[in-house]
Amino acid sequence: MPGKHQASVKMSVPTQDQILVPETLLKKRKSQEKERADKQQERETKKKESKQKREQIFKRAESYVKEYRDGEREKIRMARVSKQEGSYFVPAEPKLVFVVRIKGINKIDPKKRKTLQLLRLLQINNGVFVRLTKATIEMLKIVEPFVAYGYPNLKSVRELVYKRGYAKSSPGKQRIPLTDNAIIEEHLGAHGIVCMEDLIHEIYTVGPNFKQASNFLWPFKLSNPTGGFRPRKFKHFIEGGDLGNREDHINALIRQMN
Repeated sequence: MPGKHQASVKMSVPTQDQILVPETLLKKRKSQEKERADKQQERETKKKESKQKREQIFKRAESYVKEYRDGEREKIRMARVSKQEGSYFVPAEPKLVFVVRIKGINKIDPKKRKTLQLLRLLQINNGVFVRLTKATIEMLKIVEPFVAYGYPNLKSVRELVYKRGYAKSSPGKQRIPLTDNAIIEEHLGAHGIVCMEDLIHEIYTVGPNFKQASNFLWPFKLSNPTGGFRPRKFKHFIEGGDLGNREDHINALIRQMN
């Protein structure tokens, strides 16, 4: 009968579970599932590590703020004690200078040119952090007719690094903007410097890894100062010009050029 024939035909059609899948396709599916699981695990691990790093960076930043604050309070306390005792408080000798090149290459002898190269001051308005030692003091004396320098405060160091800071990549020596702490960790992680605040602290305090931190930073490319330089630009600062050591007054120049 037609009805029985149709029923037998329906029973002979294989169901979805009975369809045979090629072995290669099964292997591919398994590998894809494993890959998805591995990627998910990797994302979770990175997320966890990133959270731990953020907490670590926050704690370090807090400790640095406390260190800076305690240092300033100690200076004020020592100054008050000295005043009460009728003596004078002499602060520690500065260990850090910021040097800006403000004069070009005209009429420059080979010795001065080489010294400027060693200081990485290859262009006008280039600036670098320099550790004050006997050798660097002599270098600054040699190039004094071409540079302005002085002792930067914490605010100046922080503003320069955040606003004008670029990293120097090792292979191509290209300028890399400091947009991520991962860049700093990649180049300076071996020296315990993993974030911007670590970098600023190492430079400002002239720490044991100052050389690596300073060389990691590309020389700062600053703008001409607001309102321009003084009319007698190429005279010494104490004579009403802009050249030479201006001590703490370098911070005002950094504000104008940053």
